Amino acid sequence: MKTDKPRHPEKVNKPFNPIKKKPKWIRSKLLNSKEFFLTKSIVNKNNLVTVCQEANCPNITECWSKRHATFMIMGDTCTRACAFCDVKTGKPNSLDPFEPEKISAAVKKLNLRHVVITSVDRDDLSDGGSNHFYETIIEIKKKNQFTTVEVLTPDFLRKGNSYKKVLEAKPDVFNHNIETVPSLYLKVRPGSRYFASLELLKNVKQLDAEIFTKSGIMVGMGETKDEILQVMDDLRSAQVDFLTIGQYLQPSPKHFPLKKYYNPEEFKDFETIAKAKGFLLVSSSPLTRSSYHADEDFCRLKEERIKKNNAESLSKEINT
Repeated sequence: MKTDKPRHPEKVNKPFNPIKKKPKWIRSKLLNSKEFFLTKSIVNKNNLVTVCQEANCPNITECWSKRHATFMIMGDTCTRACAFCDVKTGKPNSLDPFEPEKISAAVKKLNLRHVVITSVDRDDLSDGGSNHFYETIIEIKKKNQFTTVEVLTPDFLRKGNSYKKVLEAKPDVFNHNIETVPSLYLKVRPGSRYFASLELLKNVKQLDAEIFTKSGIMVGMGETKDEILQVMDDLRSAQVDFLTIGQYLQPSPKHFPLKKYYNPEEFKDFETIAKAKGFLLVSSSPLTRSSYHADEDFCRLKEERIKKNNAESLSKEINT
């Protein structure tokens, strides 16, 4: 009898880690509205991939009810096998040359004022997919001149300076998630390097200070509070503008085991500490994800930058 290929073949022999019962504060908003099905229809008709679906995001019904979808380019199959991730692992198909145009058309149909573009890791490509990001951003801006674009990119590890191609398209926000603390990297993200991710974020800001930079971590995988605070300091050293902190939710018993559910008060404490460290914006809550409320947050980012610039100008005037 023919059986379906496992979604995560690399995890078949992993230990069985029972999923802990979710606390009362981990509850998604179920909004099966007309807008939700409109978004779903546009995604399906254009044969597009979204991280909302592939990563089993808990916020999908809320976001799609607002016509907010995060498009995942370069296919639905990742070349890496991160222990926390629900995206398929395997050998990807060839790139779809028409994908940038299809994404742009969907952005127009959804009338998005801000769109987030992410991708699977494509270590099989010589540039890690940076040119495909470039073409997608350019195509979106060509047909949606008032839409701002946020990219959530891979680390382009071992691909040299290929990430610079993405910057040539002038995205409004460049996001690359750290995901976890350094001590867990080899267990959770075996194909990545913590300091390489920091260097990427630092280089983006140095090359174009006008682009907002963003990064995020998940908590609940066994990290300590001191380690979380160290990540905050490392990201501020890289001049990251926006930090997101969310609860890790174990996708299956074969994924990395959940160690702890943080409560809302603890997330609020993280937000207070991170703001004191100098981030322009911090989103910290159990259901926070990289692109959750991304459009509203982009408006807030711009406002916070204006406030900061005005404060710095006033300070200079006082001291001269």
